[in-house]
Amino acid sequence: MSRKYKFRDQDKLHFVSFSVVYWLDVFIRDEYRQVLLDSLRYCMQHKGLEVYAYCIMTSHVHLIIGSQQEPLQNIMRDFKSYTSTQLKKAIRENPQESRKEWMLWLMERAGKKNGNNNAFQFWQQHNHPIELNTNFLLQQKLDYIHENPVKAGFVSLPEAYTYSSAAAYAGEPGLLDIMLIE
Repeated sequence: MSRKYKFRDQDKLHFVSFSVVYWLDVFIRDEYRQVLLDSLRYCMQHKGLEVYAYCIMTSHVHLIIGSQQEPLQNIMRDFKSYTSTQLKKAIRENPQESRKEWMLWLMERAGKKNGNNNAFQFWQQHNHPIELNTNFLLQQKLDYIHENPVKAGFVSLPEAYTYSSAAAYAGEPGLLDIMLIE
C-alpha cells in the first residue's frame, strides 16, 4: 500500500501529523520549536497557509490546516524541506546539544536508506492528511490535538501546554495567530 497520501479536496480542512525519523525527541528545546513556529508563520504570511489548530510534541507535530491559495501538498513539501535543513543546522551548531552526534548519525542513516533524500532525512516521509469533511471528524481531531500533551503527561489541562493552540481556544493568547474553528 502506498504511503503517499494526498490532499484531495483543497476546499476542505485537513488534519496532518508528521514525525521526526525514529521518533527522535528533538522538540524538547525551545530553539528547535522556534524553527517550526517561525516556518509556520512564514507559510501563513507568504503561502496562504491557514492554521486552525496545532500541537508541537517532542517528536512530532499535529496540525489542522487549510489554504485558499497555494495547494496544501506544496506548502507541506516546502515546510518540511525547509525545516529539515534549518533544524539540521540548528542541531549541528547548538553547543548545548549533548545528543548532537547521535541524532545527526540517525538522520544520516535514515537518509541513506531513502533514495528520495540527499543522505539526510529529518522528517518521516509521510503526512497522512485526513480530510475533515464532517463536524464530528473536525471536533474529534481538534480534541485529539489538544489532548495529546495531557495524555503524554506533560500538563493536566490542554490550555496549559505552551506549544499548542489549546490556549487560543480557551480565549488566551497563543504562540501563533490561528483561525479558530467555530
